[in-house]
Amino acid sequence: MIIGVLGPEGSYSEKAAKLWIRDKGFKTVSLRYFEDIEDAFTAAAKGKADFSVIPVENSIEGSVGISLDLLLRLKTVICGEIVIRIEHSLLSKGGRENIKVILSHPQALAQCRHFLKENFPDAEIRSTGSTSHAALLAGEFEEMAAISAPEAAKKYGLKILLSNIQDRKENHTRFLVIRPGNFHENARVPENCPHEKTDPDSEGASSFKTSLIVYIAKDRPGSLYELLGAFAKRGINLTKIESRPSKRELGDYYFYIDFEGHIGDAVIKDALKDIKTNTDMLKVLGSYPRFEKN
Repeated sequence: MIIGVLGPEGSYSEKAAKLWIRDKGFKTVSLRYFEDIEDAFTAAAKGKADFSVIPVENSIEGSVGISLDLLLRLKTVICGEIVIRIEHSLLSKGGRENIKVILSHPQALAQCRHFLKENFPDAEIRSTGSTSHAALLAGEFEEMAAISAPEAAKKYGLKILLSNIQDRKENHTRFLVIRPGNFHENARVPENCPHEKTDPDSEGASSFKTSLIVYIAKDRPGSLYELLGAFAKRGINLTKIESRPSKRELGDYYFYIDFEGHIGDAVIKDALKDIKTNTDMLKVLGSYPRFEKN
């Protein structure tokens, strides 16, 4: 089994993937590292990886736009989710007084925006493909530092100068596990998603989540109200709703919706029939076990 993650080694995506592997009890797994999110995502869509683990949202900076766009554009199915605590550290070969350049992924830099402004106002800030890539590069020069996971320090021969430097201590990122293919709403469980419940109508079905994308071509009064009403009147709990620009024109959006329940539940099927009549596009991304904190 091959699982694609954002690389190189020491990334938060790797950490999330290893947590999922442990939870599923997989024994023979190979991690394949990719330079950016799109490459890791595309690997799953094209079958070059059995699964890929993709960051989709952060508790400080919100959704990862490229991940949302790829969920719409590419043929993949969500098989699971992982939520991990993010604890950024400042890593470097040299001392704090030598730092002239600070490297990291744009999301990590944004999560440490106030820290950087207060502590390193004169440092040059550079974006990298991942936090672990930043750590790899920081090992080349003493005047460079990386914002990365503390585990990357040992891997790349760096010192941890400062720990927990994110602007908010409660910092979590949600990752999705995706596989190749389209979701078939008549399937009880997505094909090739191992160790999931085979009967979502049985006890414990509430431990599932379903994700979908909808599009309303013609903006009209009450259109969003009708969409949300399909869930409200059936008592379906929404866990997330977000608009994403269609890139056609201003004011034109796709809506990304996560809610509790499985596509196999009768009440969910009924709601989707209602939604189809009031929208111009409905793409079911998958039904999958909701992440439970250990």
